[in-house]
Amino acid sequence: MTQTVPHRIGLTLALVQFFFALTWTVYVIFLPQLAAQVGIPKQGVIFILMLDQLIFVLMDLSMGIMADRVTRVVGRLGYIVLGVTLVSCVAFLLLPLAAPQGAAWLFLGLTILWSASSSVLRAPPLMLLGKYAARSAVPWLSALTLLGLGVASAISPYLTLALREMDPRLPFAFSSIALAAATFGIVWVERALTGRTAAPVAAAVHATAKPVQPVFWFLVAVVLLGLGAQIHNALNSTPLYLRYAKPADLQYLMPVFWIGFNVLMLPASFATRRYGGLVVMGAGGVAAALASWLAFTAGSLDMLIAMQFIAGGAWGCVLMSAVAAALAIGHTGREGKVTGGLFSLLALAALARMAIVVAELNKDPEFSAFLTWAPAAAWALAGLVLFMLLPWQRRLGAA
Repeated sequence: MTQTVPHRIGLTLALVQFFFALTWTVYVIFLPQLAAQVGIPKQGVIFILMLDQLIFVLMDLSMGIMADRVTRVVGRLGYIVLGVTLVSCVAFLLLPLAAPQGAAWLFLGLTILWSASSSVLRAPPLMLLGKYAARSAVPWLSALTLLGLGVASAISPYLTLALREMDPRLPFAFSSIALAAATFGIVWVERALTGRTAAPVAAAVHATAKPVQPVFWFLVAVVLLGLGAQIHNALNSTPLYLRYAKPADLQYLMPVFWIGFNVLMLPASFATRRYGGLVVMGAGGVAAALASWLAFTAGSLDMLIAMQFIAGGAWGCVLMSAVAAALAIGHTGREGKVTGGLFSLLALAALARMAIVVAELNKDPEFSAFLTWAPAAAWALAGLVLFMLLPWQRRLGAA
């Protein structure tokens, strides 16, 4: 394996992830308006979003498995990712054009096509890092890649305010064209990585099998971590801030979580390189649990902001190290499968959070009391599971 990889590889993937996340933000902003044009009531929008997450659950794993198979022939994956993304961008571009026609079947068909094809931008590009980059470079490159997601998430409240009165055709066109242009860089990324290392040999790739049970518990920890993040950030943060702030202040306060994500994730990559992904995942889970609990006991807005920053930073450490761990665990030709499974389970956690909203459980006083400590419990339990896997990491060098 090559020992050095240019930082611009990570930055190229970060740009792709930024515009990919930007398309999702634009989609969520205008979905109620577009759905109304085809006769779908406001109450039905959440079910469309749940359908998107269900598609991600199925497609992320499928795309990861596909990526493993395709990379047996060096140089093919980048073109496949580009081709599928172009289809996705065309479908996304057509959404605000199809909605005024009033055909719900066409609008939903384009939505499903966009959701399914956009999954090619999650696991497959990261799989290239696990297959071709030096093991020591993977945490840093993973952090750079996820930085694009973090930045897009941090600015999403401001985009919501800036775009919501705009004709949706312009933001849809800009974001889809920008994503398509950025995705051309994945072809270069694959060439740059494969040009620095020998091609993987299929016989050698499958020579070593990873134990099933430790991988299962790793994925259980991923589900717990994802549920903790979804409940804490999407369900609990707004009520917490409204204890001390006005609704108009939320646009400035909600990005604090993602600012922490971006600031702390990059330096944490050095800890991942030294101690392994499972160690940093476990430590990040425990830190997030503590920050989540202290956020509920905070006696002032300043204290709450500090805890939200730490919780977001801990989640950044968790997600970055989870990607590095997944790539290392799958380092026998299953990089795409394990990484795809990681993203599928994170989508499943988002789907569970939406189901809570649909059932209006978050409005039930007893269930709301459960939500106050659920993120801390989920994150802490995940940390315990991951720490139990450390002997496996040391024995196999898996993460």
